Amino acid sequence: MSAQECTRCAAGSYSLGSGIRFDQWDSMPTGFSSLATSLENSPRGDDSLTCNSSSWVPQGNYLESNRDECTVSLIYAVHLKKQGSVSYEYQYPDNNLLFEFFIQNDQCQEMDQTADTKWLKLTNHGEWATHTVNLKSGTNILYWRTGGVLMGSKVVKPVLLKNVQIEGVAYTSECFPCKPGTFSRVPGSSTCEPCPRDTFSSHGASSCTSCNTTTHYSAEGSAVCKERPPCSRKDYFQIHTACDHEGKTQVIYKWMEPKICLEGVTGAETLPPSGKREPCPPCNPGFYNNDTATCSPCPPGTYSNGMKPCKPCPAGTEPTLGYEFKWWNVLPANMKTSCFNVGNSKCDSMNGWEVAGDHIQTGAGSSDNDYLILNIHVPGFKLPTSMSSHSGTEFGRITFEFETLCTADCELYFMMDVNRKSTTVVESWEKTKTRQSYTHIMTKNASLSYTWAFQRTNQPSDVRRYVNDVARIYSISVSNAVDGVSSECRACALSTEPSSSMCVPCPPGHYIDSRTSQCMECPQNTHLISHATPGLDACRPCGPASNSDKDHSLCYSDCHFTHTDGNVTLTYDFSPLGSVGLLMNGPSFTSKGTKYYHQFNISLCGGQVKRWKLCIDNVTDLSITDSQREKGEGASAVKTFICQSTIIPASGRGFHTALSSQSINLAETFLGATVENTLDGIRARTELFPQTSKNVPDVNFYYRSLEATASCESGRSAVVTLRCNPEKSTKGELSVPSQCPAGTCDGCTFHFLWESSGACPTCTERDYHWIEGACKGGHQEMLYVWTEPKLCMGGVSLPEKKTMPCEGMEFWVRLGAGLGAFTAVLLVSLTCYFWKKNKRLEYKYSRLVMSANKECEMPGADSCAVMEGENEGDMEDEVVYTKPSLLGKLKAIASKVRGNGENYENMQLNSSHSKALVWS
Repeated sequence: MSAQECTRCAAGSYSLGSGIRFDQWDSMPTGFSSLATSLENSPRGDDSLTCNSSSWVPQGNYLESNRDECTVSLIYAVHLKKQGSVSYEYQYPDNNLLFEFFIQNDQCQEMDQTADTKWLKLTNHGEWATHTVNLKSGTNILYWRTGGVLMGSKVVKPVLLKNVQIEGVAYTSECFPCKPGTFSRVPGSSTCEPCPRDTFSSHGASSCTSCNTTTHYSAEGSAVCKERPPCSRKDYFQIHTACDHEGKTQVIYKWMEPKICLEGVTGAETLPPSGKREPCPPCNPGFYNNDTATCSPCPPGTYSNGMKPCKPCPAGTEPTLGYEFKWWNVLPANMKTSCFNVGNSKCDSMNGWEVAGDHIQTGAGSSDNDYLILNIHVPGFKLPTSMSSHSGTEFGRITFEFETLCTADCELYFMMDVNRKSTTVVESWEKTKTRQSYTHIMTKNASLSYTWAFQRTNQPSDVRRYVNDVARIYSISVSNAVDGVSSECRACALSTEPSSSMCVPCPPGHYIDSRTSQCMECPQNTHLISHATPGLDACRPCGPASNSDKDHSLCYSDCHFTHTDGNVTLTYDFSPLGSVGLLMNGPSFTSKGTKYYHQFNISLCGGQVKRWKLCIDNVTDLSITDSQREKGEGASAVKTFICQSTIIPASGRGFHTALSSQSINLAETFLGATVENTLDGIRARTELFPQTSKNVPDVNFYYRSLEATASCESGRSAVVTLRCNPEKSTKGELSVPSQCPAGTCDGCTFHFLWESSGACPTCTERDYHWIEGACKGGHQEMLYVWTEPKLCMGGVSLPEKKTMPCEGMEFWVRLGAGLGAFTAVLLVSLTCYFWKKNKRLEYKYSRLVMSANKECEMPGADSCAVMEGENEGDMEDEVVYTKPSLLGKLKAIASKVRGNGENYENMQLNSSHSKALVWS
């Protein structure tokens, strides 16, 4: 400063000129602070206390972020004299953690930044990425902010940060001495170099001092030399040698590199002798050895099981491309292995996995927290010729058989990198797992890299404790790999030209007839299984109330459903519900108080993939554009019948956008719709949604996902129950069981209830009745009304009211009164007439009796009942015959028995003189 000129730093020190660098993280450097954001949306009031223990933690060579869902910011304020920049290296391997970097000025206003510079991209496991952002002159406050978005107990992988360098600060007035374990040998250095292995240095060293390698050792960048310990079982490992010219292999043992232990001291173990030479395992399917020590892939168009020479496929067949690795004598050419540790480079040159005959297993590594990595590259997929035009959702699948044997908290990761963009964890397994198989289906044609990473423990330590913890993979098979080999041939469709043996592609929705080798269209309402064997069995029938699309690639519901019970048929039309249902349930809270929701998107009807609902994971890559997001081009976009996302609102987290994370596929296959409670092994649990009315049955839509998970070996499934509820709107309301607010009670089967008036059956003539109105003015109205409660929608309409002629009550009253009066007059007239007639008969018979008394005999037939000199008109007496009574009949019978031979009939003669004569 006295000379006002720049001077070179002396050896053993360094300077960045107008910059500063932070590369030592034994403790938090001066100026850095870690601040946990207070959570403001928990139902409890002590949110600020729950995250006090969350912070960025120094780990020596790097800085490690928090592992929970708390939002923690690493803050550093710097004043620049001129425009400059900040650059740093980071690891960001887990999309269950959010990581952003932004800059504020001295007014706490955020600087303008693009999404590319604000949201950090994911990195592969073990890879460091460099990020650089330009800074303006003046005060710049740098924020590195992390926050977990995993709503479970699983520990996320933290963000790692190192080598933070800032340019544009005031010119330095002093040189910084090299830290212990580093040196700078020439004046004017801008950095210090680490000391080589088996050397050390102290503070401000210009050179490194060698250790006494006979008794001591040191790792790269060491400040002191350490004493060599006696050799033990943890210091060596076994490998299988490659096949020699005699086709033999053997197990040999090697010391771990670099070797730090001593053999010739008390208590030291020696290297075990090599094993016996044994015959090499056969070649893997699709390879041949041709009496040599190495296995070579079969030429295109040929196949082999690994033990026989390669042969061309017969006419009418084609080779099945892929990989099938089940013998592990050497590492296949398209696989590689490595070792990585975030804190050091001790194992960078080591093999992470070692071949072992019938399996491949993890190597020793240099530390227990090393990542032991195995990778296989698939440049793309090629469907068989006959299936090449199919628009199915499966291009290939990878299947591997594995096991883990652990005494600590080991973990095996299975990861996938699509088109070299970012690595995502497909599945992971913790601690000891018995031998099992796992399959992952690839749904789009892309260049892929599959990675297995095994870590014995995530806690760093200089002492080896778990070197015997191991992961083994017994077999790996990849179907339809574009650069694969063939272990067998499969039938293909032949050209229709005579004597042609060329394989031709089948049109979409066609299968290969096993008898004629011709393409045949699948029957109606069947879908084609892409990986099935040739024949009609490749066309699987769609479930109840489902249809297949024109390409027979999938089954779907057309929103129409019919149910017949006895002689009653119910017809449903679910179109008014809309093609997509959205349900966001919650909120729920984590143990730290973070509020989150589960959002479900349900595509009920339609067979076009473009109509399926899309779930976006904006945590994985927040820098993608909106147009890419709409097209589903994001790294974690899920497009299917039913998908789920975890939504974290922007409030209370310190982030400026709502987060959509953990998008998972719940169902990409529609099984069918029925009123039954079971279908294809999936049960609709009616007790979760009690039904109050039995008049209209619920309709259950059944779905399944083919993606198996560690907890759901058969994949996830879903049941959407549609219930008629006239009180709901047409769009209705989606809900999940109250007992299972996450939508599932076992993690595998999801249950949804969709109540809507649109879920009611179509109206028919049975659903209304008519009511008669009063007759007014000779007219009567006929009114039609719905039967209550109305449990139908659409369909037939109510008929218009009808007016019919009718007769009123006054007419009938008058008619009744008239008929009554007429009947009364008629009865009175008849009574008078018969009374007068009776009087005449009485008079006649009285005269007849008197005449009989005078002559003492019956009158002759010619003058009976008429006296001489009397006119008929003057006779007013009437003769009344009476039917003999029962007593009279008995007397007549008795007289007849007495033998007089005469039979008389009793007759009563009435006269006006009250005299009677009775003959007997």
